[in-house]
This record gives sequence, C-alpha cells and structure tokens, in this order.
Amino acid sequence: MSNLPKVAIVGRMNVGKSTLFNRLSTDVKSMTFDYPGVTRDFISDVVSWQGVSFELLDTGGIEFKKTSDSLQVEVQRKVLELLSHVDLLLFVVDARVGVTNEDREVLKYIHTLRKPFFVIVNKVDSSLAEEQLYEFYQLGASKLFSVSAIHAKGIGEVLEAIIEQIGMNRTILIEEEPMCKVVLLGKPNVGKSSILNSLLKYERSLVSDIPGTTREAISAPINFHKQVIELVDTAGVRRKRGVSEELEQLMVKSSLDAVKSADLILLVVDISQGLLADQELKLIFYALEQKKAVILLLNKIDLLTKELQEDFERHKVEYEFLYKKIEILKLSCKTGEHVGKILPLVHTVWERYNTDFPQDELSNLFKSALINKPLYHSTELIRLYKVKQVKTKPPTIVLIVNNALWLGEAQLGFFENLLRKKYTLKGVPITILPRNRS
Repeated sequence: MSNLPKVAIVGRMNVGKSTLFNRLSTDVKSMTFDYPGVTRDFISDVVSWQGVSFELLDTGGIEFKKTSDSLQVEVQRKVLELLSHVDLLLFVVDARVGVTNEDREVLKYIHTLRKPFFVIVNKVDSSLAEEQLYEFYQLGASKLFSVSAIHAKGIGEVLEAIIEQIGMNRTILIEEEPMCKVVLLGKPNVGKSSILNSLLKYERSLVSDIPGTTREAISAPINFHKQVIELVDTAGVRRKRGVSEELEQLMVKSSLDAVKSADLILLVVDISQGLLADQELKLIFYALEQKKAVILLLNKIDLLTKELQEDFERHKVEYEFLYKKIEILKLSCKTGEHVGKILPLVHTVWERYNTDFPQDELSNLFKSALINKPLYHSTELIRLYKVKQVKTKPPTIVLIVNNALWLGEAQLGFFENLLRKKYTLKGVPITILPRNRS
C-alpha cells in the first residue's frame, strides 16, 4: 500500500460503495453490479483534487451476521483489518431505504476505530429522498453529505471535505510514479493471487481454492531496484462458452481491460494440470497483439511429473514460433521455489521493452541482410532506403521502402527475426511499420 493518506469507503452491502468509488476515482474502476457482495478484495486508486493526492479504497460490504461461508468470513477479516490503518472513513448509506439495523452495526464498529468519518447518504435522486435526510443525522458523523453517485450529484463537496480533513491530520506525501504496470493473467485458480501475495510479502489478495475468488483487477505497488512496479491481480479468464453469468462476464472484461492498460503480462499457468490449454495460448497471443511484454509463469512445479515435463517439452517444439518470443519461468508458490526470480526477470524484460537501438547499427543490420538476401514482391525488388526507430515500449521500427504494400507478414517477419537474432529481445513484442518514401 502507498504512503499517501488513506480514505476508505465502507458500509453494508449494496448501498452504492463501488459506484461512489468510480465517481471519485480517476483511473481504476470498481465492478458495479446489483447484487450483494460483488466486491471482495479491496481495490484502490490515487485520487488528486486541488493539488492534493490521497489513496481511495473500495471495500467489500461489512456484514456482522454469522455465516458458514469461509470465503465471506475471510473477506470480512480483511476489510476490518484494513480499516484500522486508514485516515478517514466514508460511511455510505442508502437514502431510499433509510437507516437499517445493519447500518447501525457498521456505525457501532466505526466508533470503536476512533477514526474521523463522514456519512455519505447515497441515491438522493428525488425530493422524497431529500426529505428523509433528517433520519441520517442521528448517525453522529462530523459531516453529512447527500449525493447521487450515479448522477455525480454532490461529489465535488465530498472531495473538498476529504482534502480539508486529511490536510489537518498529516503531511501529504508525493506518490512516486510506477516504472511499469505488471498484470497477472490466467485461468481461475492457477495461483495468481498467491504469487501477488508472495511478491508483496503480505496478504493483499484473497486466496481460496474456490475458483473466481478474485472478481476484479486489484493493484499494489512494490519497490524493486529503487523503482516502483505496479502489480495487478485479475479475475480468472475462462473460455467464452464457460462464461454464462453476467457477473463473470464482467470479471473477464475487467481482466482484459487490465491487459490493455498494462506494460507487461505475467501469464500464470498451473503446469500440474498438463499442457497449456487453447485459452491460455490465446491469452498469450492476445497480450502480444496488444503489444505487451509477456512472461509465462509455470506454477505448481512441485506437482510436476516426469511425463508432464516431457509433454511440455514436446509442446514447446510444436509451438516454437511462439515460445521463442516469450520468457518462461518455472516456480512453485507453495514451496517458494524460484518465486524470487520473478521480479528480476520482470526488470530484465522491462529493460528489453525499452530498448533503444543504435541508429547506425540498426540501419547496417537491415541493409546488409538485404544485400545477402534480397526480398521481392513477385518479380519486383523491395528497396530499403531508410531505417529508423520511432519509439520504445515496445520497440517500433519504421522502414522507408519503394512500396509499403509489398511488405507482407513474411517480409516483416524477416526483419523481426534479424532483430531477435542480433539482440536479446525475448519476452518483448516488436512493431515494424513499412512506409513509402515521400
């Protein structure tokens, strides 16, 4: 977690906490769905208002009634532990329902924390709801706000009050911008959350044998080599035909959206279950198509048999065209074997992702290769006039040629192979763009 002041959104289930988070947040979006208990892990975002920044936390709904659901018990434990470390609480209640017994139980717990808190009366979408506000003053907060999170009503006043409150209590720290964003991707129950917790050395993400425990992308910063890396754990991605419920469709969308905003993908696979499934291969292709760096993490090698190992080696030969482009690390979260190699490998691949090729060296490499092996379109010779790198992350090369339309997949693959043979670029996608000479 960051060193910024922490503001947590709390309340019973289904009062609109995630909708409020999405309205206050600038980047991270919490999953909203009209069903109690959608948010399980807390998610966070850095919010800036009037030049002041704070960390906003969205928590799972607080519920004190006894339950036999071990996962729900664990969710509550994590929420209550988190609240003891925050600087300000936003206690959300539902204007249309009024003060409930569950609200009073949450309020009773808030008082034991001895933390400042605001009451946020949400869903004030009508004059009737406005008239019922008097009921909420009995909750005894220092400040009460009537808002409609879904319509952005009253949000500015809440932000101003938050800045005023946290400014009174502590010095505002500047949050260091992360070097890169690393997303853990994979099918349900392959060990993504365990890997995240192992790297952070604290329990940031819920771990359970129940598939689908992580429902939305959650993130946490980690320091490595004096740089900040943002780690993101995502919901498990299933095959489309296995995604039937609307909630799970939202989980898959949340994971794929996290990929689009990432720099590097850690695709986690349970190698004890056998060869990579089609869905996992598709995830690798998807990440590379999105121009993201990719590392394949083969988890649970403590359960790997000799037969499975031999099968995987044959699989690597069959898909050599893919595996030669990505880094592969075998590990076991259970025993800790090779978990310590993940961040060094991330750092190495990140540096490759940022490769800035020497201009003269790049030009000589391509032009010399064409002297030894000219390229043709039908009978027409492809002429290369100029080579220039236009960006990194990923390395992007522009080729100025006599006819850009003549460079198809095979010709572009020829130039990519030259780069990969000359430089160590495993794990990194490469973009080569043919352009006509103007």
